[in-house]
Amino acid sequence: MTVIKRRYIRALVVGQLGGSEYPFGMTVTTVDAGPRKIARAAEVNAPAADLFEIVADPRRHHELDGGGSVQNSISGPERLSAGAKFSMQMKQGVSYKITSTVIDFVDGSVVEWRHPLGHSWRWEFKPLTENTTLVTETFDYTSLGGAKVTGLKLFGALKHNAAGIEATLGKLQAKYA
Repeated sequence: MTVIKRRYIRALVVGQLGGSEYPFGMTVTTVDAGPRKIARAAEVNAPAADLFEIVADPRRHHELDGGGSVQNSISGPERLSAGAKFSMQMKQGVSYKITSTVIDFVDGSVVEWRHPLGHSWRWEFKPLTENTTLVTETFDYTSLGGAKVTGLKLFGALKHNAAGIEATLGKLQAKYA
C-alpha cells in the first residue's frame, strides 16, 4: 500500500469520549489502496497491541465507530480470529442486524471482515514507535458487481464511509491524545 497523496484534514468534530463532549482536531492521510477501495491512515499515540485489541473484540466496535451506525454487538466471540462470525446491531435511518465473517486476521496487525453484501472493512496496525501506531482503515468494495456499486454511489455510501473512517480515526486519536 503506497501513500500517493498526503491530504491533511483539519476538521472540528464533536466527540463523546469519557462521558464529556469536546472538540478535537484530526489529521488523516489519504491512502491509495487501489481501485474501489477507500482508505485513510492516521498516527495514534498508543501501542499497536492496545489498538488491535479494540478491533479484535467485536463488543468494542461501537467505541470506534465515527459514522454512528454501529450500535452494539449481538453475538460472536470475545476475540476475533480467521473465519469467525459476529453479529452487530446497526442503524442508518432504520435499525438492522448484520453478521460479518473475518476473512483476514494477523494477530496484532490486521483484521478484515466481509459484510453480508460483499464489501469488507480492513484494519491495519503498524507500530511506528513503542507508543505510536499508524492505523489504516479501508472500505473495500472491489468484489461488488456494477449494480451494487451504482447503489452505493446513488445513496452516497462512498462519501459517507470516507467521512466515517475519518471520524473514526479522529476519535482514536482523541482517545489517546
